[in-house]
Amino acid sequence: MFFNPLYFIFLSPALLLMAWAQYRVRSSYGRAMQIPAPLSGAAAARYILDHAGLHDIEIQPTQGYLSDHYDPRGRIVHLSAEVFHSRTMAAVGIAAHEVGHALQHARGYLPLAIRSIAVPAATFGPTACIVLFILGALLHSVPLMGLGIAAYGGLLIFEVVNLPVEFDASNRAKRVLSGLNIVDAQGAIAVRDVLNAAGWTYVAATLQTLLTILYYVFILTGMSRNDRD
Repeated sequence: MFFNPLYFIFLSPALLLMAWAQYRVRSSYGRAMQIPAPLSGAAAARYILDHAGLHDIEIQPTQGYLSDHYDPRGRIVHLSAEVFHSRTMAAVGIAAHEVGHALQHARGYLPLAIRSIAVPAATFGPTACIVLFILGALLHSVPLMGLGIAAYGGLLIFEVVNLPVEFDASNRAKRVLSGLNIVDAQGAIAVRDVLNAAGWTYVAATLQTLLTILYYVFILTGMSRNDRD
């Protein structure tokens, strides 16, 4: 059931889109890393935050490749070592994107608050789905399997809400980098390419979750039909 070739047929559009998006991220990031910037990623983040009056938000380096993120609970912008230290357009673009989330938080951006509420459903939903779906299959219980699919829907809700959050953060980053003259016209193009490519990975992930749910619904519908025959 879980290794049915039909599963990969269902997911093929999302898998192809994700492969294309990841290729775009790697290529655009590689190009933007070759274009110098007047500030490092950390310095650009600090400059933008201070300009917005957010002096209390910290900026800290973190381990991992492109592991950059904003922690709303600790009010900390975490930047990967390469982004933190590099004086390149890729670094300032990614740093500005994470600062965009800090600006959303400070301005009370509603989709960000909704996304925070949906985090538990996104974290535990897929695991609950697998457990309930397997139990339902073993017990031949269609309602139990349906409950598992509903649990997986928590991840879809999170990812759908996450799309405007990520795109808005990127748009804020593009505007503020140009508005504060951190990037020139060439740099703005490089930043746009990196952030737009990253945005497509979120779209692909959302599509993959949707198609996974449709696959499970298809399996469940087939079982229900067999029960009636």
